[in-house]
Amino acid sequence: MKKRFLFFILLSFLLLIPDLSLAQSKIDTVKSPMPEVYSPKKSPSGAMLRSAILPGWGQFYNEAYWKIPIIWGASGAFIYYWVQNDKLYKEYADLYSNDNLSQYYEIREFYRNQRDLNAVFLFITYFLNVLDAYVDAHLFDFSVYQNLQLHSSGIAVKYKF
Repeated sequence: MKKRFLFFILLSFLLLIPDLSLAQSKIDTVKSPMPEVYSPKKSPSGAMLRSAILPGWGQFYNEAYWKIPIIWGASGAFIYYWVQNDKLYKEYADLYSNDNLSQYYEIREFYRNQRDLNAVFLFITYFLNVLDAYVDAHLFDFSVYQNLQLHSSGIAVKYKF
């Protein structure tokens, strides 16, 4: 009788081992209260690199399509005025070298300053294009349309924006 009882306990213990192992794995799969690590959907450095290679490409990557014509339009305008002012600068430089009139010198310097100013504006447009792509990629996941709750004295007030 004693042998049967020991055999029964040993058999039941062996049959319970798979259940114990399943219980252990369930404990391991319980979620911890720690929040998940944030991983952005868009890469800021990737957007910045794209925009540095081709202005507007970073905005296309960030799905901000409406910014692309603004970037290309501003860049095209500054390039156009740079070319025009450079052409006029060269004309008045030739006239000044032939006639040595102070009026030609002043006009030549005016067009040189305008040409250089357009080059600076073109560089600023390029830099802002790259910066915008970087910031827009960082804020791609940001949403202002969340339910905000204010708990004051046990009353929950919901604000929707």
